[in-house]
Amino acid sequence: MENLDITVLRALADWRAAGQSALLVTVVRTWGSSPRPIGSIMALRGDGAVMGSVSGGCIEDDLIARYTQPDADDALPRSGAPQFAMYGVTADEAHRFGLPCGGTLELLLEFDPDAAALAQLVQALDGGQLTHRHVRLADGQVTLQAAGAPAELTVSDTELVNTFGPAYRMLIIGAGQMSEYLATMAQFCGFAVTVCDPREEYYKSWSVAGVRVSTDMPDDTVAAMAPDARTCVVALTHDPKLDDLALLQALETPAFYIGAIGSRRNNAARHERMTEHLGQTEESLARLRGPIGIYIGSKTPPEIAVSVMAEVLAVKNGVTLPRDMEVAYVKDQQGLAGPGSSCLLP
Repeated sequence: MENLDITVLRALADWRAAGQSALLVTVVRTWGSSPRPIGSIMALRGDGAVMGSVSGGCIEDDLIARYTQPDADDALPRSGAPQFAMYGVTADEAHRFGLPCGGTLELLLEFDPDAAALAQLVQALDGGQLTHRHVRLADGQVTLQAAGAPAELTVSDTELVNTFGPAYRMLIIGAGQMSEYLATMAQFCGFAVTVCDPREEYYKSWSVAGVRVSTDMPDDTVAAMAPDARTCVVALTHDPKLDDLALLQALETPAFYIGAIGSRRNNAARHERMTEHLGQTEESLARLRGPIGIYIGSKTPPEIAVSVMAEVLAVKNGVTLPRDMEVAYVKDQQGLAGPGSSCLLP
């Protein structure tokens, strides 16, 4: 599943390429509580079709009515320079549009965005390129600029700059069933996903669209990707020949999350191998997570993938999880002898 922004932009690009009138709506400022964060986008077609959202629904309904009813007193134009629109200025208006606790938000409305520029943006995003989209407020002219790092939306008297693309990357080692579930969730959460597996019987059956598949050895793939502080590396093969060197390669990078699936026993064996045969110490392995995931009693590949994705997001967002959500701690408390019958279970 695609990142929501890319889905919105792709639909908008298709509409405009077909010659249909369309509106691109961007949340540019918020005051108080807001249903959607700054930078959120929505595409609205001339016949009322909508992709994306900027609120809980009432603002979308108002925009649809104003855009699809040209004879209304407060109708929106179908062309011209971008315009700002404010919702929730008063308490009555906030209540009318379903904004929480007196929230107010300001939107930028772009009428009939240029089809060629949209197609170019979608192509860049399909290639995994983080991209700044500059909108000149005087006339709506758009320029695109490759970005080296994610950035917050900015708006001045002359232009709006919004950044699109995968701000975070995930490398999954192993192309098995659980990897497909994890890759799907990671894409939905805005990650650009690469899966690495040199085993033909696995990579040939990979079925998740939008994921880059590498058939190189995992440690070579890690080196080629050069993980940064916005990259996570997750090993899911249970095969030391594939996992261990790749994990060690990742530990030499600033990747924000590095971990491997498995039981407490498997995790201890991994540390023992790395210290006895690969010159590692407990200090050098301190960033290596395992068993990965949070404890939710998961017993199936999709449930385990959910637990892993939850932990990745918690680390990404700087959230310290309580100890009673750690797999090893909970299993120690329960007196279980390693997952044996549940060697994957977070």
